[in-house]
Amino acid sequence: MRGNWVVLAFCSLGQLYADQSLKPQIAASQLATNNPSLTTVALEKPFCMFDSSLSPNKSYTIYLYAMMESAIAISSLVTDNRSKPLNSTFQQTNGGQLGPYRAALFNVPNCASPPNLADVGDINKVSDVLKQYLFRVGDDGTRLYDPNFLGVCNPPLAPDSMYRFKYMLVDNADSIMKDQTLWSDPIKTRRVKLPTKIDTWPGRRSGSMIVITSILSAFVFLLLSGFLACVSSAVKGLEDSSEATRHMSQTIQQSEPRLQVSSE
Repeated sequence: MRGNWVVLAFCSLGQLYADQSLKPQIAASQLATNNPSLTTVALEKPFCMFDSSLSPNKSYTIYLYAMMESAIAISSLVTDNRSKPLNSTFQQTNGGQLGPYRAALFNVPNCASPPNLADVGDINKVSDVLKQYLFRVGDDGTRLYDPNFLGVCNPPLAPDSMYRFKYMLVDNADSIMKDQTLWSDPIKTRRVKLPTKIDTWPGRRSGSMIVITSILSAFVFLLLSGFLACVSSAVKGLEDSSEATRHMSQTIQQSEPRLQVSSE
């Protein structure tokens, strides 16, 4: 069933990206579970989106930019006045709060020869296939704190925050922007749940379920109380019977010597 969803989703990518005005799209839930998460967002790569802008015998790279929704009022530009891509980093933009930062670089997806979708049904290959179709923003939590790393950093996103994303096609020969998408619609990461608000019940209970449970609990309590009362009464009766038997036995033993003395 999962394989069918993947096939349908990817077969539609070429048609969806035929319109150059399209934006980066969040990955379908059938392809990426828990998306968005607290600190990541999985996006569909731009398959077939820039085909009309590609020239033969030239090489290109896809730049992925990210920024917080609130940064649009400050700046949403990703090139300078010479169409050169900005190299703003996560640290320089305060995690995207001051403007766009370059989150990733990757090769232009091959629309004519995509990965073999039949491999999606193979548990050993499905991860590699999805990595070729999807990109997870915020998936690198180590390089941000590595002073020796000078490349593009893709640090975790902030929880409960709105982000926008943009793809850019860059000519490797002169590092000039060849084409770009619009900014994506706002995508919000998940909110952290407070420990006091986490539901620890095995399953959620409705109001009627709570009432029924309360009534059954009271009924069980009455049954147990009645049972204990019956047991206590029975035990007391046995004790009284044993005491009467013991008293009668002592009376008989005391009267036997008197009878023997009288007969003498």
